[in-house]
Amino acid sequence: MFDRSEAETALIVSVTERYRSRQPLGAFRPRRMIEISSQRSRMDFDAQPMIGTVTNRGLHDFVASQVIARYARAGARAVDLGAGPGAMCDRLHSSGCQVLAVDRDPAVYQGEHRFVAQDLNNAGFAAALGVSSFDLVVAVEVIEHVESPINFLRNVAQLLAPDGVAVITTPNVDSLPARLKFLLNGKIRMMDTVSDPTHISPIFSDLLRRQFLPRAGLKLSEHLLFPPNGYQLTRKPLAWPLALAAAVFPGDSVLGDNHIFILKAAT
Repeated sequence: MFDRSEAETALIVSVTERYRSRQPLGAFRPRRMIEISSQRSRMDFDAQPMIGTVTNRGLHDFVASQVIARYARAGARAVDLGAGPGAMCDRLHSSGCQVLAVDRDPAVYQGEHRFVAQDLNNAGFAAALGVSSFDLVVAVEVIEHVESPINFLRNVAQLLAPDGVAVITTPNVDSLPARLKFLLNGKIRMMDTVSDPTHISPIFSDLLRRQFLPRAGLKLSEHLLFPPNGYQLTRKPLAWPLALAAAVFPGDSVLGDNHIFILKAAT
């Protein structure tokens, strides 16, 4: 019988050898994931015929069904930070929310809800949108694009109405594929040269909980992963052994390609 440390070592060696035999360093390279609302192609990832996104396949639907559905209510005031073309705005509206879309570039927005142009790098963007005005603050794959994640989170806290909830998603740089990639070539998964060049702020779960949230005036209410039981962005021959290997590693972030943090104001 292996003890825990021997099992971990054996799994790392096994996965590493498989990895090296199939592709060069720089592995776990994410596919270009593009959804186009006007035409459905083999790379078109969301099942619903809504406004397209550039996020991982099914992430918007997962957030909408597993999170938004539990917190949205008819007439709730919701703001979608970094709304992009408006994919999450549509889902918020379908849940009964009054929606405000916010992004820096109005030319990108395709939705029909109220839109405010705002640079989320601004130190006090909450004041321009309405302090304590929103029951639901959503930012899907946004925080990794901002220059100061703590400033961003501080503004999120200011936007929340009493008993309001914030839903923040970001690439999971704590996952087992991310750890292995960093071990092999010293690069952060989904933050390297083959990733979106505007990904500039990796969010590590432990640092977020211990440092970012307390400084921003927020607390973690719930933490989910997407996909919950594996990896979507890893090549299939590697995804299943990595998912099996994850079972022997400690922590609550070794699975999944994306973090989903559900936050509330600290009391």
